Amino acid sequence: MRAKNRLTASFLKSAPAGKHCDGAGLWLVKRDDGGAQWVLRVTVHGRRREMGLGGYPKLGLADARKLAERWRTVAANGRDPIKERDAEERTARREDISLKIITEDAFEARKAELKGDGKAGRWLSPLNLHVLPKLGKVPVTDLDQRDIRDTLAPIWHTKADTARKAMNRLSIVMRHAAALGLDVDLQATDKAKALLGKSRHVPKNIPAMAWADVPSFYASLEEPTISHLALRLLILNPGVRSKPVRHFRLDQIAGDVWTVAGEAMKGRKGATEDFRVPLCQEAQRIIDLARPHARNGFLFPNTRKGVISDMTFSRLMERRGLEARPHGFRTSLRTWLAEATDAPHEVAEAMIAHKTDGSVVRAYRRTDYLEQRRVLSERWADFVTGGAGQVVTLVGCA
Repeated sequence: MRAKNRLTASFLKSAPAGKHCDGAGLWLVKRDDGGAQWVLRVTVHGRRREMGLGGYPKLGLADARKLAERWRTVAANGRDPIKERDAEERTARREDISLKIITEDAFEARKAELKGDGKAGRWLSPLNLHVLPKLGKVPVTDLDQRDIRDTLAPIWHTKADTARKAMNRLSIVMRHAAALGLDVDLQATDKAKALLGKSRHVPKNIPAMAWADVPSFYASLEEPTISHLALRLLILNPGVRSKPVRHFRLDQIAGDVWTVAGEAMKGRKGATEDFRVPLCQEAQRIIDLARPHARNGFLFPNTRKGVISDMTFSRLMERRGLEARPHGFRTSLRTWLAEATDAPHEVAEAMIAHKTDGSVVRAYRRTDYLEQRRVLSERWADFVTGGAGQVVTLVGCA
């Protein structure tokens, strides 16, 4: 056996920076700044493991030797001391493996995949609203299908989409817990679905305004208020949805092209997938009318701070007694493209920022149809502002 107890307490007080061996794998690593750390090196199943034991002088020489001996014995019995210690810590602090804590950890690991690092909180909201209030304190290792069923049953048939999202994200959290080495039932969510049965909820499409009615509604937004101007810009460019319009910044415009960051576009991940919007003459006119309202770079600021609310457009239409909703203008435009133009499918889908074909096809077809969309955008604006909506022919696109 290798020699042990090589170091002395007096030496440690003045030990120079570097690594100092006490024997049998125990080392004191002294840093240049004067701090020091005890490290134990062991071999488990032929694999070398390095385990931090604690800092010196908080952990003295005698205690470091006792701790090292304990973990050497664990390694000698063929068990990984680092995993053993982690398991002990989790057992000692049961709250650390509660569903709430594991959910937060799973979100931290996943948020880089989400838009804006998930700062809007939408990924977490189904769990925060419908799962964690009831199950947040339960150790994730104790969760079973009955817990999940009882928690989501009240919304399973009435708020089906929210329930589905909560179930899917709960499944992700359970897989994250398993990756951490926790003994969880990875089939718990599938079993809960079986207990809940098929949802009776019938999804409904967002009410949309018939494209033939859009011009009269557009004309009614005649006041140059922030809400009227912003809604006009949305109607002219429904492909970008409400959020990019509300967060419109003057520095996003270059010539007659408005560039929306990829992370701000639903279904588009990464800044490399920015969406270019050709601004028709009417859109440019609306932007010029809105410039006097601009504050802190935003074209449509709130009266207090930030930008106008995402409910601004919906409430405006509700007050008019309309069933249609702002998101429905995407349907209005897409139906007009299908019925009043001969735009190819790919170009029409690009108008509402939809992707077509698979990633391989898109990798070779490196175009966003900007020029074709520019033509269609002008004709849509012409129709919306009182044109006849006659059939549009795209030269070279048939």
